[in-house]
Amino acid sequence: MSDAWTDFTVSVAIAVAVALAVMVVAFLVIRVLARRSPVARHLERTARIPFRIVVLLIALAVAVRRDAPWSAYEEAGRAVNLGMRIVIIVSVAWLVAAVVLSLEDLGLRRYRLDVADNLAARRARTQASVIRRLTVVVIAILAVAAVLLSLPGVSAVGTSVLASAGLISVVAAVAAQSTLSNLIAGLQIAFSGSIRYGDAVIVEDEWGWVDEITLSYVVIRLWDDRNMVLPCTYFTSTPFQNWTRKHSELLGSVELDVDWRVSPDGMRRELERILPTTDLWDGRVNVLQVTDAVGGWVRIRILVTAKDAPTLFDLRCFVREHMVDWLQSKNEAGLPRFRVESVERSAPRRNRSEPGGLFSGDVEGEQRAARITGQIPKIEEELPPRADPPPR
Repeated sequence: MSDAWTDFTVSVAIAVAVALAVMVVAFLVIRVLARRSPVARHLERTARIPFRIVVLLIALAVAVRRDAPWSAYEEAGRAVNLGMRIVIIVSVAWLVAAVVLSLEDLGLRRYRLDVADNLAARRARTQASVIRRLTVVVIAILAVAAVLLSLPGVSAVGTSVLASAGLISVVAAVAAQSTLSNLIAGLQIAFSGSIRYGDAVIVEDEWGWVDEITLSYVVIRLWDDRNMVLPCTYFTSTPFQNWTRKHSELLGSVELDVDWRVSPDGMRRELERILPTTDLWDGRVNVLQVTDAVGGWVRIRILVTAKDAPTLFDLRCFVREHMVDWLQSKNEAGLPRFRVESVERSAPRRNRSEPGGLFSGDVEGEQRAARITGQIPKIEEELPPRADPPPR
C-alpha cells in the first residue's frame, strides 16, 4: 500500500510540474503576443486565473486516473473521478465565458460614448449587453447539462427526456409565458434599435435616459436621479417617446403670454443678441413668432435648438429668463395686465301699481296663461228638485 501511495505522490508531483510548465510557456507566449496585439494583452489579464485552474485540474485528473491508490475501492474511485469531472466542467465553462466576454469587451472598445455623434456606439453597446447576458446564460445551461449527464443514471434517462421534450416545452411555455415574452422582447429591443443605452426617452409621463437594458427589464434613470424599472414588453407594446433615436439634436419652444403693447420686433432683436452669447445654442434654429392674439394676451413662441435634450432644457430656461428680464427692464408695456372697466348705470324705476308679467297683468298675459294651464270655464246649471221618499 505504501508503494501505491508513493507512486501516486510522484504522479501528482509530475502532474503539477507539467501544469506549471504549461502555464509558464503560455505566459511567455501571451507576453510576446501582447506587445503587438491588444487582444492577447486583454485575454492574459481576464482569463489568466481560469486558464491556470483548468490546466492544473486536467493534470491532476490524469494523475488520479492513472495511479490512484484507492482504485481497489470502486465506490471511492468513482466518487473521486466524478468530482474531478464536475470541477473540470465548471472550470472550463468559466474559462470559455471569460474568453468570450473578453472578446465582446474588445469589440466594444472602438465604440466610444463620450463623443458628440455616439449613435452607432449606443446601438453596439445595447446589442452587446443583451448578447453578453445571453452568452452567460447559454454557457451556464451547457455546463449544468454536462454536469447532469456526468451523474450516474441521468444519462440513462436521456432518451425518455428527449421523447417528452415536446410536452415539457409546451408546459414550460405556458408556465413561463411572461418570462419568455420579456426575453423575446429584450432581444427585439437589442436588434430593432427602438431604444439604446443613453437614449433620452419619455415613459409614463417621466423624462430620463436609458441606463440599463437586460433580457427581462429596462432601467430608466429619470432627470431627478430616480430609477424607473420597466419590463421589456413595455417598449414593444406601449407608445413612448425617444428623443435620440436617429440623432441627439432637438428643437424646443419657449412660450410667453404678454400684453398687446409688446414689441415683437424688439423681442426678436433681443433673442438674436442673447443666443450667440451661450454655448447651449447650436446655431441651427432661431425663430420668434406671434402664434396667438385673442382675449387679453398675445402669445409669443420662440423656437431654438440644442445638441441634446439636457442642453435644450437649459437653453429654454436661459431664453425664458432673459426674455422676462428684458420685459421688466426694456419693455414694461409688454408685461401682462388685467384690465377692469367700472360702469355706473341707473336702472329705471318700476311702477309697482301696474305689475306686468308673462302670464299676468294684461289681457294677452291672461290668455297665454289660459292656454298653458288649460283653464276650463265653470258652467252652472239648475238641478231637478229632489223627490221625497215614500212613507212606510
